[in-house]
Amino acid sequence: MTTRRQFLASTASLASLRVFPAFARQGAPSADSAASTLLDATAEQLLTNSPESATSLGIDKGERAHLRSMVEDRSIAGRQKVAAGLRARVAQLNALDRDALSPVMQTNVDAVRTAFEIGLDGMAFPYGDVAVGGWRNAPYVVVQNVGAYLDMPRFLDNEHKVESAADAASWLSRLDGWAGQIDGETERLKVAFDRGVIAPDFLLDKCLKQIALTRGTDAGKWELIENFTGKKAVTGSQAADAAKIAAGKVAPALDRQIAELKRHRAKATSDAGVWKFPDGEAYYAWALRAGTTTTMTPDEVHRTGQEELKALQSEMDGILRKLGYSQGTVGARMTALGKDEKYLYPNTDEGRQEILAYMTRTIQDMRAKMPQAFHTLVKGNVEVKRLPLAEEPGAPGAYGGAGSIDGTVPGRVWLNLRTTHLHTKYSLATLAYHEGIPGHAWQGEYTFKLPLVRSLLSFNAYTEGWALYAEQLGAELGAYDDDPVGRLGYLQSLAFRACRLVVDTGLHAKRWTRAQAIDWFATANGSSVEEVAGEVDRYCSWPGQACGYKLGHTEINTLRTKTQRALGNAYDFRAFNDAVVMGGSVPLTVLESVIDRHIAARRA
Repeated sequence: MTTRRQFLASTASLASLRVFPAFARQGAPSADSAASTLLDATAEQLLTNSPESATSLGIDKGERAHLRSMVEDRSIAGRQKVAAGLRARVAQLNALDRDALSPVMQTNVDAVRTAFEIGLDGMAFPYGDVAVGGWRNAPYVVVQNVGAYLDMPRFLDNEHKVESAADAASWLSRLDGWAGQIDGETERLKVAFDRGVIAPDFLLDKCLKQIALTRGTDAGKWELIENFTGKKAVTGSQAADAAKIAAGKVAPALDRQIAELKRHRAKATSDAGVWKFPDGEAYYAWALRAGTTTTMTPDEVHRTGQEELKALQSEMDGILRKLGYSQGTVGARMTALGKDEKYLYPNTDEGRQEILAYMTRTIQDMRAKMPQAFHTLVKGNVEVKRLPLAEEPGAPGAYGGAGSIDGTVPGRVWLNLRTTHLHTKYSLATLAYHEGIPGHAWQGEYTFKLPLVRSLLSFNAYTEGWALYAEQLGAELGAYDDDPVGRLGYLQSLAFRACRLVVDTGLHAKRWTRAQAIDWFATANGSSVEEVAGEVDRYCSWPGQACGYKLGHTEINTLRTKTQRALGNAYDFRAFNDAVVMGGSVPLTVLESVIDRHIAARRA
């Protein structure tokens, strides 16, 4: 691995990609056309870097068919190649005459350039995992919620469809590639160890338990392998090959990674935050910028969380008093509410099925209300599923996203059901709106109407801010008009995200311990310790990411107020929502320009 200084100084990679001199010359067909050509090439570059994304989007066909047999290179050399490509693209984007571009093309270029610049700044730290135009930035290469040991089984089982012998052959190629991914990560783990970048002991304990579940005992009988061999399109020889690759390549690679993780565990401490790194302050400043697309300091973020929590709990206090909960802090009263048996699901398989059915029903009901909130509609192709068992111990309560561009793979709301007590009856509707419709799955479908590169890149503060705004839309469309307890669940969800601002900065900038963070979070918000413990562990491994939610939500509402004041009677609720969602995922700094264009267009 290069040092941080060597990385920043390196420019030789510019020669690795063809430069487009016409972008900076007079006489080009048009500025927008030139930029569009560059963005199309950039999309193909991103797909080559992460071939799995082509399959997830359903575009691994035709000229991209070769991607269907490929996997992301997670080795040191692979990361360096990606960084070289990013540097070359940034140089080409900077060569464009931005003032000559249309406003929409300016947004496209600004979004791509910002994603790449943030990614490059993260890669300058010679450790960890950087998501270019994504949300999962981690200082640790492999941990309880990061690593190929988690990503590939879910991908191969749910997204790589096997409907022909050719599909099966490409699946086998990826199974073989999975072993290489694991070894590439193990190589990077060794570099991190030498630099003293070691995950906390409590995260490594979780990780080792989970990777042991993935490893299992008889690799030839892994559920992943049995699901593959049970498909009609798979031949007998292909089934035998799958078992052979699993046992002969993937399992040994997992064993090597487990051995390296155990070496990390022997040296690990319980220090939770990245402040413990030699360059921890600089790393966290980058992680906050990546997660929020702002330049707010940890102190500013911490203070914002405290202020927003206070405002939200003021409304919660009034509702709780009407329900007869009048003693103690808002957090204590919400804790009591959360323990009331009538709001809990049985911690059984029947209870789990009840949760899945309720979430599906709630999403379907909200889909029917979407014409009240948008002029321009998408299909809302989404299904609710339980997380794979090996992923549940280290995963959050839920997450979701859009499906494939061609619609053959639906969007998914993944629920963590390791215990049903992660979810109360008064909180599930809000979760359905956040992850499903009009949240992540709904918003993601609008990106399919944008240039392909915009579907491949997203900004955490926008996407998570939108998902919180989607919860708000659910409330504004009447979801809790006759359900005060449900409204409490909605307000507690917003307060939960305000708490994240306090806890994330507490862990990484103020040296909070894990126990201190869990206690403060559970006490302040009235969330269960079971839920909060998993959340705190997530913030330890994804610094800064959790701060994007509330800051993004607040910014969208700030811009909505600005629009209402600027347009007066010409303000249109549905048109504003269209403007935010159809502009695609952008940095918060770019979102304001998108809304300014909306305001100008409505005035015209």
